[in-house]
Amino acid sequence: MSITIEDVIKEIEKYNPEEIDRVKKAYEVASFAHRNQKRESGEPYIIHPLNVCLNLTAFKADGSSLCAGLLHDVVEDTELTIDDIKKEFGPDVAFLVDGVTKLSNMHFNNRNEETNANIRRLINSLNDDVRIIIIKLCDRLHNMRTLSYKEPYKQIRSAEETLNIFVPLAYCIGAFSLKCELEDLCLLYLDKPSYDMLKEKIAEIEKDYEDCRREASQEVEKILKANNIKYTYRIKILNIYHLYQKLNKGYKLNDIHDLVNFKLILDDDEDPYRVLGLIHKLYTPMNNKFKDYIACPKTNMYRSLHTTVFGPNNHLLQFQIKTKSMDDINSLGLAAYWIFYREEGSKKMQYELKLNYQFFNTLRDLNAVIKSDSDFIARVKQEIFSSNIYVYTANGELIELPKGSTIIDFAYKLHTDIGNHLKKAYINGKEVKLYHKLSNHDRIMVLHNESAYPHKSWLKYAITSKAKKNIKEYLK
Repeated sequence: MSITIEDVIKEIEKYNPEEIDRVKKAYEVASFAHRNQKRESGEPYIIHPLNVCLNLTAFKADGSSLCAGLLHDVVEDTELTIDDIKKEFGPDVAFLVDGVTKLSNMHFNNRNEETNANIRRLINSLNDDVRIIIIKLCDRLHNMRTLSYKEPYKQIRSAEETLNIFVPLAYCIGAFSLKCELEDLCLLYLDKPSYDMLKEKIAEIEKDYEDCRREASQEVEKILKANNIKYTYRIKILNIYHLYQKLNKGYKLNDIHDLVNFKLILDDDEDPYRVLGLIHKLYTPMNNKFKDYIACPKTNMYRSLHTTVFGPNNHLLQFQIKTKSMDDINSLGLAAYWIFYREEGSKKMQYELKLNYQFFNTLRDLNAVIKSDSDFIARVKQEIFSSNIYVYTANGELIELPKGSTIIDFAYKLHTDIGNHLKKAYINGKEVKLYHKLSNHDRIMVLHNESAYPHKSWLKYAITSKAKKNIKEYLK
């Protein structure tokens, strides 16, 4: 999309007008630095940083992030240095630009080594500042939107890397809207026939649900207004990639209970549980398709009530009932704290990341024990980015683990001392062996005391790096 700095400024004016002068200055510096460069589309290179900055405005990004979005390629592609940026824009902007700059000046034996080192550096930037990941995701989003100008082999390489690294990162920090668009763009280049077929199928679903959506909107409006409930709503069909995954697992369209989502967004002072009761008065629910992600949020802090009902015209509808602040976090993830706290949002999101996001501690553990960049990325994919399972402690805390994890992995996830002195375990009230593999939704109670200790056989059954590391250290 060919845009101008005026388009970007117009968006910034809506939420952060005091940063406009600094953003204009960053644009001038970036525009001059890239003045002789063009993209493969033939456009002036500055179009790319402008689009990255525009993508950041969708997250209501702070001033330093907006400037860094405009300047993110100058150190890598022009004569400007980090010191130059620090002098002109201060240490915060310089730090962010350095964070998204590739390790191009280091010596690598081959392209894979360089790629792995850069991916590891990017992932580990979460330790310092989650804004670096958000800027990089906005950068990758524009690159994927303009991937058609690349050669076919580069398209496939970029799409695979995006699907394997950037999509899971977006999920981990809760940036759901961006994640969905990246997924669809990846499918476009990795399986275009399926993408085109599903795009047509979604158009058919929209037409089929036209009357259902209209009637449901009217009926919901009537009952909520009668109860003086303030709300907005949007109705969405599953994104193309999600539908692709469901069909590949053998689902038929009629079996997909969340095919069409009626998202009810309440004012923050409204009660989602009260609204749930009203929706169930209006439509008969499918009892086995109710999820309470408010009482028990997902591990990326997604919160909402989900209920699938038999809607108008014999169509299934999944209602997602949440407050406005919940919806902001569900759509934007950690970046929503820019909305809540403005310039202080970056500190708050970093605090929340370390306090509430389980993958962060797993990432830190992996980084501490794995030296090789390729091994690190492989373990991140297995332990964080793969299809995980979700189990409960005896008091109801949700714990995220890689598929295939055992009681041993669970114990070490809770605490090193619990793992080192693990004695017995119970799943759903029944005693199990310590090497028992866990399943989704298991409720687990472990017992430990000082007389118990790890056995070398545990190394055969533990799959997480943290468990293996601590077992080996204890056995020494």
